[in-house]
Amino acid sequence: MITTELVFVRHGEAQCNVDEVVGGPDTCTGLTDRGYAQVEAAADRLAAEHAAKPFTALYAGPRLRLRQTGEILSQALRLPLRTEPGLDGPIHGAADGKLWHEVKTAADGGPHAHPDTPWAEGSDTWSGYLRRASAFLRKLIDQYEGNRVLFAAHGETVIAAHTLLLPLPPGQPTGFAVDHASITRWQHHGNRLGQRRWILDRHNDTAHLIVRELGGET
Repeated sequence: MITTELVFVRHGEAQCNVDEVVGGPDTCTGLTDRGYAQVEAAADRLAAEHAAKPFTALYAGPRLRLRQTGEILSQALRLPLRTEPGLDGPIHGAADGKLWHEVKTAADGGPHAHPDTPWAEGSDTWSGYLRRASAFLRKLIDQYEGNRVLFAAHGETVIAAHTLLLPLPPGQPTGFAVDHASITRWQHHGNRLGQRRWILDRHNDTAHLIVRELGGET
């Protein structure tokens, strides 16, 4: 029996992704036209699912590309969007707005290469971010036990969920790719003996994008 369910939709393609710059809170300029189309495809898929088995809540972090993604989902599912600072991505400090290759060169590989070292002045460490994000997700899981929750998320938030629920030590390399507008689903299963465990039902599911592209809509 499935009890709690968490569904993560990574934001669509953003302009900072195209420009290959660090899109922190000060410099994120939102989704591209392609990004909007990607999220609309995910929203159409989830709206059909929502009609059969409704989501209880929809959350997004405060960064512009997340709020835009959340708004598309909110309109399609007719579900209020809740913006929560605890779901924002890593703090980039002085790296905000800089080219990623410059940041990675200066930090000898970037956030993942040295998980316990800041990658710029005033930035998080990768391990520190994962601990903070995982702790917030745990609070939401406890709050919404027995419910279905949908997230407009950063790829880093998806990795934080994996770190929490697999579980993995913060900072350990995971190798998980998280594509734009992909769907990742965690389910909490219980059996007749009262035993419960988290199961990763799907990761980085982009079937809806393939269908949209085959139809010539992106």
